[in-house]
Amino acid sequence: MSYRLLDSGDGQKWEQFGAFVLKRPCPQAVWRPCGQVEEDASFSREEGNRWTYRKKLPPVWKMELQGVILKISPTDFGHVGVFPEHASLWHWMRRHIAPGTKVLNLFAYSGGATLAAALAGAEVCHLDASKGMVQWARENGELNHLSKAPIRWIVDDALKFLKREIKRQSYYDGIILDPPTFGRGNQGEVFKIERDIIPLLSLCREVLSKTPRFLIYSCHTPGFTSTVLSHLLGQAFTSPVQTGEMLLESEGAFSIPCGTYGRISYRTLAQEIV
Repeated sequence: MSYRLLDSGDGQKWEQFGAFVLKRPCPQAVWRPCGQVEEDASFSREEGNRWTYRKKLPPVWKMELQGVILKISPTDFGHVGVFPEHASLWHWMRRHIAPGTKVLNLFAYSGGATLAAALAGAEVCHLDASKGMVQWARENGELNHLSKAPIRWIVDDALKFLKREIKRQSYYDGIILDPPTFGRGNQGEVFKIERDIIPLLSLCREVLSKTPRFLIYSCHTPGFTSTVLSHLLGQAFTSPVQTGEMLLESEGAFSIPCGTYGRISYRTLAQEIV
């Protein structure tokens, strides 16, 4: 079974992840719910981070999103192993991938974009600072029968890795990045987006191949609007930038804005497919 946004409102959202419906906080959903949805489990931050279960759920189950099979597991932070708002960017990305396209996925989390790219024929370098998340991503790879696909699974600090790739003269045709507002590397390195985003983008520019195909930057940092992303990417890459809101869309309820994106296509206008 796949993902669906069922409803939202009163600071909550109801989502179907495969066979189960979860209710989680959604501060931007200040409107009223469109209907009534009964959840199987709900997450609350009001009395400490905790899940409440209406029915017994397995610790792990599977769902499909944009043709990618993903492991779902509720965590102590209210996450479940996927950010579904990224899926529309995977659809755009696939149109820019040909067999053998080399793709770098930074801050790659549980690997949804990595696997979407690999299924489209790309050779992917998947990097995250969390060993646990890289293992989760590898398990997702196995679910998609990609154990032998050309994917490099790397646990490392993004900035340090990029500097080493520049020295090694390793280049990529496409780059995906989803940097956090604040994060820690695998050896305690601290990433602060207001300090590190410009150096990060500069390093990304240096590892782009001579015939690049695309760059995608997804962002959940408050205040990083489409205009901010347009300025940042426009300065770093001096290329036309498309920006917009990432949305969770629903057939029977309101869409939910979930951050912003910036993307660059290096295809000609005649080749570009939006």
